[in-house]
Amino acid sequence: MTSWIEVPAGATFGPTTLPYGIVSRGAGRPHVAVAIGDRVLSLAAAAGTGLLDDALRDEFGVVDRAVFDAPSLNPFLAKGYDVWHAVRSRLLELVAGAEYEPALRSALVPRAEVDVHLPIEVADYVDFYSFEEHAANVGRLFRPNQPPVMPNWHRLPVGYHGRAGTVVVSGTDIVRPSGQRLIDDELRYGPSIRLDIEAEVGFVVGTPSRLGAPVRTSDFERYVFGAVLVNDWSARDLQRFEQVPLGPFLGKSFATSISPWVVPLDALAAARVTAPAQDPAPADYLLPPGYGYDLSLAVDWNGTTVSRPPFAGMYWTPAQQLAHLTGNGARLRTGDLYASGTVSGPRPDGSGCFLELTWGGAEPVTLGDGSRRTFLEDGDTVSIRATAPGPDGTTVGLGEVTGTILPSR
Repeated sequence: MTSWIEVPAGATFGPTTLPYGIVSRGAGRPHVAVAIGDRVLSLAAAAGTGLLDDALRDEFGVVDRAVFDAPSLNPFLAKGYDVWHAVRSRLLELVAGAEYEPALRSALVPRAEVDVHLPIEVADYVDFYSFEEHAANVGRLFRPNQPPVMPNWHRLPVGYHGRAGTVVVSGTDIVRPSGQRLIDDELRYGPSIRLDIEAEVGFVVGTPSRLGAPVRTSDFERYVFGAVLVNDWSARDLQRFEQVPLGPFLGKSFATSISPWVVPLDALAAARVTAPAQDPAPADYLLPPGYGYDLSLAVDWNGTTVSRPPFAGMYWTPAQQLAHLTGNGARLRTGDLYASGTVSGPRPDGSGCFLELTWGGAEPVTLGDGSRRTFLEDGDTVSIRATAPGPDGTTVGLGEVTGTILPSR
């Protein structure tokens, strides 16, 4: 697709991606924008021209321009699928049609001149555990004398509830957490010394559901607006001591970073792939399974690419995760975020966390400056990037999520 907005070759966000985020410029207040090339199009300003009115009109004929003059995407997400779809279709027309340039040129700002903010007000956060290679590797490392994958793993999408209040936007520094951990069989309290990452993909819920009413896998696109990249920072020493019997807690809840741009599911349509075969057959509420996404992730450690986790092999699909999340009647809220779990593949360079990549610290990674790492040191920076196949042979970018480790307080 061509556009009157100049898009540099190789740009992360092309004219068919149009991810949504929250930006501010100077002393201006945060508001909704879409990214294209090296610029952002302010939707608050674009809505003021009236060019989005037909797309914003709801079932009652009400046009609510204020959803784009808001400090989070939640008011827009709450409008539901029909409005999301209409707005995206209209935006594709506006950025393609040269006749709209005079009205919209002033709403276009260089991306380098804006600050990005957390794109959603996170209602609840759930993290899944849906890559078999990751589950097996962690099982071998944490439970060497037991089966690597627990019996329930092939029966349902295993997950846990995280802390919505510690979800932060990319670029936020991460303070090294402290907690109780075993060192030489002695229990000590202090800063984590096995600080790790988890490269994941997150899904943002827009449409709420009723308490007591499970959501079907076939309704996935009616409820989920789009995807972000996730780094679920993990303190492995804290996690290992606290994990049994109730699962992750302080080893996970100190910080989770997400990318600032939410890529609509419609922009990822060309990346859909058939999910892996599931054996035994899932329970009825997890059928049909839906589809996976052919996303290619890359993990950079202090500027060195150390891993390229493949997302297409995810055992439990995003639709099945959503169905399981609500399978007991738990309700969805606008702004809910759920993550895929660590993305890992069968190859050594496909590991989505450093626990696997260095095999528990036994096999250090050599970075571009010659330094050797097992787990994160203070001052280290990690960036996770991802791309997907787009329409007509193009590439869709999902942006990146970045964080730098600060010393424990």
